[in-house]
Amino acid sequence: MSFSKVASVLLASVSLVAGHGYVSSIEVDGTTYGGYLVDTYYFESDPPELIAWSTNATDDGYVAPTAYDSSDIICHRGSAPGALSAPVAPGGTVKMTWNTWPDDHHGPVITYLAKCSGSCSDVEKTSLEFFKIDAGGLIDDTDIPGTWASDQLIDDSYSRSITIPSDLEAGYYVLRHEIIALHGAEDLDGAQNYPQCINLQVTGSGTASPSGTLGTALYKDTDPGIYVDIWQSISSYTIPGPSLYSAGSAATATAAAAATTTASTAPTASSSIPAEALVEASAATETSIPAQLTEVASPTTAVDDVPSATSSSSSTTSGVLSGSCTDEGVWYCNGGTAFQRCVNGQWDASQNMADGTVCTAGTSDTLTIAAAKVRRDTHFLRHRRAHNHHR
Repeated sequence: MSFSKVASVLLASVSLVAGHGYVSSIEVDGTTYGGYLVDTYYFESDPPELIAWSTNATDDGYVAPTAYDSSDIICHRGSAPGALSAPVAPGGTVKMTWNTWPDDHHGPVITYLAKCSGSCSDVEKTSLEFFKIDAGGLIDDTDIPGTWASDQLIDDSYSRSITIPSDLEAGYYVLRHEIIALHGAEDLDGAQNYPQCINLQVTGSGTASPSGTLGTALYKDTDPGIYVDIWQSISSYTIPGPSLYSAGSAATATAAAAATTTASTAPTASSSIPAEALVEASAATETSIPAQLTEVASPTTAVDDVPSATSSSSSTTSGVLSGSCTDEGVWYCNGGTAFQRCVNGQWDASQNMADGTVCTAGTSDTLTIAAAKVRRDTHFLRHRRAHNHHR
């Protein structure tokens, strides 16, 4: 057994002492709500009513892949619905802020929604069907183990902002927000899931009702985005879970990933370092459009580009396209900070780029994404992992 594996076993209990984190604050359309402070509220006889779900994970621990088919994976171990719901408009923003997160627990940050038949305060969690609305994975793999969405979350004061789909049907929803730590994912049961849930009440007059996936069917322990060695160079990374839903597109309940690797990401003995990574674009459409590729490029500065004649009767307001379009599946990057797609002959709603990323402005068959900033050099982390591998 390698020294790093021995260190992993010896330090397996460190996480129980050091802690990982939980969502301590939620901002919904400008209003701030408290999270479930598991290290405090769990021990109180009369904790406050919250939009956040409760949990008995007082060790700040995780859900292991062996529990993916149990209810623990839905909203964490021993979770129960919050008593309240926060109102949010379609197209509104939800900002999830964690109390802390270890900087060596690299991995994706993923957010889902699931509609409740009535109030979510008494919903049966095993009946919830989730559709993905936001996801961030591997941002840059220049230096092992790479820069991940979890690193961006740390840089953004332990927070991530999520946009509610602008066409979503009104009603009560459970928002499931999650970090998946991959520092030990070279082992089959080594990934660590940290799900957190809150209740929302979506207002407005939207009509979209995306299909979803049961929480117990979101992941498998052999998924390429779950069983992966981040301590070697990987050409691309598969964000786990169903495909990403964006306003105006058709959501599916299949287990298709938001990104598909061009090379295997399961642990291997060695791997070459490619100049760039190619992944499938995450937005799905109702029509049978050939798979689009999204290029993860070097950091660039986006330059405004006037949209080409891809729309037959579209209009532009502050760079946002609307109306009909003719080149089905074409992407439009608005000034590097937002993007749209031609879906079913219409421009879908504008979506902001993930924090820390930009797209190449203009219209094209592929959406080119680049890191907006370069994170500090992390080449030393492989060595540190052998001596300080949290489990």
